[in-house]
Amino acid sequence: MSTLTEAARPSRDWRRPLRYLWRLPLLLLHLLVSLPVTLLLINPLSARIAPGGERLDHRAIRLWSAGLMRIFGFRLRRYGTPLPGAVMFVANHVSWIDIELMHSQRMMGFVAKAEIARWPLVGWLASRGGTIYHHRGSNDSLHGVMHQMVQRLESGQAVGVFPEGRTTRGDAIGVFHARIFQPAVLAGVPAQPVALKYGQRGNAQTIVAFGERESFFANFVRLLGEPGRVAEVHFLEPVAASEDGRRRMAETCRERIAAAMAG
Repeated sequence: MSTLTEAARPSRDWRRPLRYLWRLPLLLLHLLVSLPVTLLLINPLSARIAPGGERLDHRAIRLWSAGLMRIFGFRLRRYGTPLPGAVMFVANHVSWIDIELMHSQRMMGFVAKAEIARWPLVGWLASRGGTIYHHRGSNDSLHGVMHQMVQRLESGQAVGVFPEGRTTRGDAIGVFHARIFQPAVLAGVPAQPVALKYGQRGNAQTIVAFGERESFFANFVRLLGEPGRVAEVHFLEPVAASEDGRRRMAETCRERIAAAMAG
């Protein structure tokens, strides 16, 4: 995990204003032109159209997310192949942009903290993308989330989760909470671990991560002015649903993601 701490936040960057100068207009175009088109394509009719085997509404979300990542200066690289159909995608969690990075590769309904629903733009997009919201500390909310996850998996849809439960500083991978794997066990679907790496060999994890007391808006603005860098998505060997315990699934997924991050 030493590669995760190689980069430090730059104290001065004279090119940052220049990046805002051309990225802000692109972001506005993406929001005012591309977003309405994408939202029009998220409807029951387009859900029945699947050119090349991918639903039209899912493709629209994937392409819009990829475009947003490019505006933020990320060059996307994918390793491995996401499983089709019903699967629980399990990823390490660094920042809000993890969701857009995942959506740029495969449509999935995420489980996220309820506070995200109130975030400007991202919260609204997350809701339209089928996010399942969880109120931390509420057992009733957790039971509802689990029920919705099982329903989606049993209906053939994909679900995305961040088993650490919250974003990290980017310099280490936290403990994976085994409870979130229960829907995969009940639905009998595999969990596919996904390693998200920012920068060469993951050396920009701490830069992309939220700083201490940094708000969503501050992180959004800061990342928009960051230098261009690589964003890697590693779809790793899936873990079969285990009748002998969700803990084993959690530990195996974490081990594979940690190995990919260090590799």
